[in-house]
Amino acid sequence: MKKLYRSRTDRMIGGVCGGLGEYMGVDPTLIRVLWAVLVLMGAGVLAYLIMWIIVPEAPDEAAAPSIPPTPPPPAPPTPPAE
Repeated sequence: MKKLYRSRTDRMIGGVCGGLGEYMGVDPTLIRVLWAVLVLMGAGVLAYLIMWIIVPEAPDEAAAPSIPPTPPPPAPPTPPAE
């Protein structure tokens, strides 16, 4: 089950719009534009502050998926002994 988190990586202020974008699978810029419209209508600032308080920040492993380490390159062949 997918959970809503505030983004640790894609944030401008508190990561609310970045988290909503990740959760819904849309570009966070679109969420930010819609949020700006809400701010102009008068309800956006209060809603953002409430979400900033209520929505938890993403855990470390959700924010940055772990990439397996690359193996070291093979050692060069040793020359034959004479």
